[in-house]
Amino acid sequence: MDVRVDYGMCQDHGQCAIAAPKVFQMDDDGKLVYDKHPDDSQRGEVEEAADVCPVQAIFLDES
Repeated sequence: MDVRVDYGMCQDHGQCAIAAPKVFQMDDDGKLVYDKHPDDSQRGEVEEAADVCPVQAIFLDES
C-alpha cells in the first residue's frame, strides 16, 4: 500500500495522526510527516485517517 498526502491541500489539522499514529505524526514544527509505504497491517487505520481528514488530502494506492 502506498500513501500520498497532497501537501497543497493539507492544513495540518492532525486528525490523521490521531487515527493512525504509527503512520502519521506531527513534527516539532506542527507539520505532518508520514510513512509513504506502511505495512498492510495498518490498512484499517490508514483508511480511517483518510476518512477523517477534513480536507480529504490523503490518498491510498494499491501498488
